[in-house]
Amino acid sequence: MAISAKAVKELRDMTGVGMMKCKEALVACDGDMDKAVDWLREKGLAAQAKKASKVASEGVSKAYCIDGVGVAIEVNSQTDFVAKNATFQAFVDDVASVVATADPADVDALKNAEYPGEGRTVDAVTADKVLAIGENIQIRRFVRYADGINVPYIHMGGKIGVLVNLKAEGIADEAGVVELGKDLAMQIAAMAPTYVRSSEIPAEEVEKEKGIQLAKAIEEGKANTKIPEAKRQMIAENKVKGRMNNYFAEVCLLNQQYVKENKTTVEQHVKAVAKQLGGTIEVVKFTRFVTGEGIEKKEENFADEVASMIK
Repeated sequence: MAISAKAVKELRDMTGVGMMKCKEALVACDGDMDKAVDWLREKGLAAQAKKASKVASEGVSKAYCIDGVGVAIEVNSQTDFVAKNATFQAFVDDVASVVATADPADVDALKNAEYPGEGRTVDAVTADKVLAIGENIQIRRFVRYADGINVPYIHMGGKIGVLVNLKAEGIADEAGVVELGKDLAMQIAAMAPTYVRSSEIPAEEVEKEKGIQLAKAIEEGKANTKIPEAKRQMIAENKVKGRMNNYFAEVCLLNQQYVKENKTTVEQHVKAVAKQLGGTIEVVKFTRFVTGEGIEKKEENFADEVASMIK
């Protein structure tokens, strides 16, 4: 089947693999992007793909703790100039306060909630802001954590917003827990874990990863023809065990090396801090919003350049 230059570019952006190999993968997988990523990984050409971060848009992702309620929110604008505008920033702050106080079920419910001090809906005020600022504004997503200790972190002025939710017992010094939460939030911003712990990963996702790593290990062992096939299979299966530990250390926060002290894991650090503070601390959940994550921007004329290279 014909493979478009746009698809090749997308796969390259997702995996970091050269364009010719990306085209080969797409041809081998009949244009299926997810299968092509797996194909490249099985060949040992691509690391774990960060599929959601392929394109950026403008706006801000921010996190708050408002009267104990944690809120993370992303609001998009058309340009970075407007995203830095004080009126836009104040609007985002106000909308976050509505999330905290009104507890809307989703974005549509949030738009229909009352905007602070206006007697009108968030949607109506948003329309006013669009006219005043001169750009389209969209409330994209939010989360709200009502329980536990909520610690917000905003990176690069709103390029990344992180909200960490902790449960502490037997600890009088909540400031120490908050300090830990800030360290964890910075870890999450930098290392982009997907889950808190390995038990949260869906079983089918774990099995898929095992299959990819086994296929990759078998591919690597094919060159050594002096070893019997059955033994090569056994060696490949043993390799998978170690590689799955590396996979968990990539996608699970508690399994990651703690960035401030790389001789310990995040889980070990949390336990050490809890012991120092005289109680227990559990990392319950977190949210990491990257501004513009997965939103398609206007296409530049890059396709023609790519097409000329892959004919």
